[in-house]
Amino acid sequence: MKHKKKKGGVNYGKYGLRFIAPFFIAYILFSLWPLLSTFYYSFFEYVTRNLHTTVEFCSFQNYLNVLGITDGERAYFLTYLGNTLRLWILNFVPQVLLALLIAAWLTSSRVRLGRKGIYKVLVYMPNIITAASISLLFYALLSKFGPIMSTLRSWGLISASADIMVSKWGTSLTISFILFWMWYGNSTLLLIAGMMGINPSLYEAADIDGATGWQKFTNVTLPLLKPVLLYVLVTSAIGGLQLYDIPALFNTGTGGGLIGLPDDTSTTVTMYIMRLHASDTGRAAAVSVMLFIITLIISLIFFRVFRDDKDYKNARAAHHRKGVGA
Repeated sequence: MKHKKKKGGVNYGKYGLRFIAPFFIAYILFSLWPLLSTFYYSFFEYVTRNLHTTVEFCSFQNYLNVLGITDGERAYFLTYLGNTLRLWILNFVPQVLLALLIAAWLTSSRVRLGRKGIYKVLVYMPNIITAASISLLFYALLSKFGPIMSTLRSWGLISASADIMVSKWGTSLTISFILFWMWYGNSTLLLIAGMMGINPSLYEAADIDGATGWQKFTNVTLPLLKPVLLYVLVTSAIGGLQLYDIPALFNTGTGGGLIGLPDDTSTTVTMYIMRLHASDTGRAAAVSVMLFIITLIISLIFFRVFRDDKDYKNARAAHHRKGVGA
């Protein structure tokens, strides 16, 4: 027998829907719709002649053009993707390693360190400085006649013609260091939060068993830190593959922030998209779609690597039992 709803009762479910509705509305308008429209625009060619733009359906031609498969076209996308991956990996690997080291140090019960909150603030401070400020600062410091290069030249450590701005690896290492310095604090705080959520009794049991600090870190901390570490890796991959502001602002000398010095070797995929958008919206959309697919693939790889095999087997077994029961 169905129970009648009490007169004057409150339906709390509708209030929950009202609270979450703004997020879904904003997501559909500003994220989902632009994503779908980008897929749509990537199949059209936009040509502007004499201030008049013509639109023609070209199927997958934009993708073939940016990949260099079409005759007369160069594979700019692959070149700039290589630049982007180089800049991301050079800052991502040391960033995660240092963040793990600092997080383990600040959460260790053996380290008698007072006022740990101050250290956390100092570690996070570079993250609150704007990318424009840091890029222009390092550009001024490391330019050919900047204070750092001039000092090294006066000490006789570098030649008179040395210029880091004309070196591919010098520029890449500088940009990667800026990214590393800006974001290692954010990763550190996330990992600290994850480590503080681990049950201390597990470490006490490991101490009773005679485990060393390294054994506790590899067998207790890292396995239980997988969800937080996965979040750090995925967000770093998304941000690294969409890298734009630091290399664009660091290369203020030429190209209006769309040509990475030296000789286009620090141009990222996002800078390439901005460059294409001014003249060929279809190709820019095609590059955006490919960047989305590559980001998705890398994220899925991280999810697969950090997946708990035990939970996966349990889910497969439950699915199998459900199928047999049906």
